[in-house]
Amino acid sequence: MLTTGGATARPLIRESGDAPVDTPRTPAREAAERELSRPMYHENDPNLLQRAHQSFWDWVGDLLSAASTAAPGGLLGIVVILLAAAGLLAALWWRLGTPRRTPATPGDSLFGDVPLSASQHRTTAETHAGAHRWNEAVQERMRAVVRSLEERALLEPRPGRTAGEAAAEGGRSLPGHAGELRAAARSFDDVTYGGRPADQQAYRRLRDLDLALEDARPLLTEPARGGAE
Repeated sequence: MLTTGGATARPLIRESGDAPVDTPRTPAREAAERELSRPMYHENDPNLLQRAHQSFWDWVGDLLSAASTAAPGGLLGIVVILLAAAGLLAALWWRLGTPRRTPATPGDSLFGDVPLSASQHRTTAETHAGAHRWNEAVQERMRAVVRSLEERALLEPRPGRTAGEAAAEGGRSLPGHAGELRAAARSFDDVTYGGRPADQQAYRRLRDLDLALEDARPLLTEPARGGAE
C-alpha cells in the first residue's frame, strides 16, 4: 500500500473491484450545481416578471388567509367588507369626481390670458354646442355670463376671479338669480376641475340663465331717498 509522509493514503477504490470511485462530498456537490446551472435545464423557468407576479398573488393570498381568521365570518366576512369598501369608494367618486385642483388655487381663474367680450364667448359656446362639445360649451357660456355682468358694471373686472366668486358677487346685485348663478358656477367647476362631463341639458340651463340676465334689473344697493328730512 502506498504511503505519503508516513501516513496511509485514503483508498480511491474500494477493495471490491466493481465498487464506484469514492468522490469527496464537496467536489461532488459543486459538480452537480454546475451541471444543473446549464441553460438546458432552465428553458421553461418563469421570467422575472412572472416570478414577481406570482409572488404578489402569493402575498395577497397569505394576507387574505390571515385576515379571514380575524374577521367575523371568516372569508365570507372579508368579501363583505371588501364589497362595502368598494361601494363606498364608488359613491365618493361619483359625488366628488376625479381628484383635481381646487378652484381656489392660483391659476384657476375663470378667464384665460386673452380677454374676450361676452358676445365672443357666446359665439364660441354656440360653436362648441353645435359640435356636441358640451364641456367646452358650458365653460364658454359661463364666461359669457360673467363677462356680461362686467360689461354692465354689475361686477368689477378683476383678474383671477373664480366662477364661484363671480356667482356670489353677481347674486348680490341680482338676488332673484343668485341660486341659478351658484348652480352655474358649480357646473363650471365640475367640468373644469372635477372631471365630470357636461351634457346638453347643463348647457341649456346656462344659456337660458345668460339670456334671462340680459333683461334682469339689478338691485340698487343705495336707493335714492324721497323728500327732504
